[in-house]
Amino acid sequence: MDDIYQLPDRTILLRIGEKLKALRLKQNITQQSLAEAANVSISTVKKIEKGEICSFDAFLRMLRTLGKLDALQQLVEEEQLSPSEYYDMVQASKTRLRKRAVGKLNQTKREESEW
Repeated sequence: MDDIYQLPDRTILLRIGEKLKALRLKQNITQQSLAEAANVSISTVKKIEKGEICSFDAFLRMLRTLGKLDALQQLVEEEQLSPSEYYDMVQASKTRLRKRAVGKLNQTKREESEW
């Protein structure tokens, strides 16, 4: 497999589109029925399969319909903190408490109102 970081964006989009088309065909789903099930237009399905992913919403709906939404699992998982990271976070929040200024206003230097 190629290093994805070395591939141009266009190549990545084309490969994603080809993969989605292959998944659709493997599941014996027509473009029309995929469009209806994903609640997108048939032209959107055709564009995405050609690597023209203009609408992330439509892309997500197609992934969900094809049963491949788990491909994005890493992006939506919340990171788990280690016990030491959690401790550090709690300690840091305790030290950030605001403190009031301790001094009094100098009453003598205050300008008097003209009223």
